[in-house]
Amino acid sequence: MSGPRSDEEPRSSEDASLVDATRAAIGKPLVIVGVSGASGLVYAADLLASLTRQPVEVHLVVSNGAKRVAPTELEGGIAALSALADVVHKDSDIGASIASGSRLVAGMVVVPCSAGTLAKIANGHADSLLTRAAHVTLKERRKLLLVLREAPYSRPMLVNMLAANDAGATIIPASPGFYHQPRSIDDLVGGITARLLDHLGLPNERVQRWQGGA
Repeated sequence: MSGPRSDEEPRSSEDASLVDATRAAIGKPLVIVGVSGASGLVYAADLLASLTRQPVEVHLVVSNGAKRVAPTELEGGIAALSALADVVHKDSDIGASIASGSRLVAGMVVVPCSAGTLAKIANGHADSLLTRAAHVTLKERRKLLLVLREAPYSRPMLVNMLAANDAGATIIPASPGFYHQPRSIDDLVGGITARLLDHLGLPNERVQRWQGGA
């Protein structure tokens, strides 16, 4: 995978048309990964790394909150995430390609999804590119996966989870299973990544699957 390209870079209309036509010919589905300001950026990093091994085009958008959390949790900071994406958007760029429903998207994952981001998505408050892309994903009836990590859940969070679910999103708490006998943090994180890839319809063997009881 080549390095990420920012939508801020100047590109002529002829170049843009050629790139879009090439992508259409290749037929790579587009997956949006949104990263918001909650603890758990390791889940975003693992998902992005796994997506590099999938036949998809990955667009990344990172909130300001996530940028503040990154230095405390992620070796290499936000740059480590950006290196794993095909295109990196500014969260302030409401006019980016993924802000439009005309851009075909296979699905979007917000990982981690903060309580504030959940509230905005659940109530249609699209004040940033991340929340706008999520809004578009819902209105176009596409897959939207929200990975919540904050706990315990307050009543507003529970109400917002239900509202997001009713709007068409899938709530996937960052609560890893243990039946695959994880031996490391990577194994634990991989359990969540596997579920996300499953919901995106992407085949994977990120973790050993349940084969039935003894």
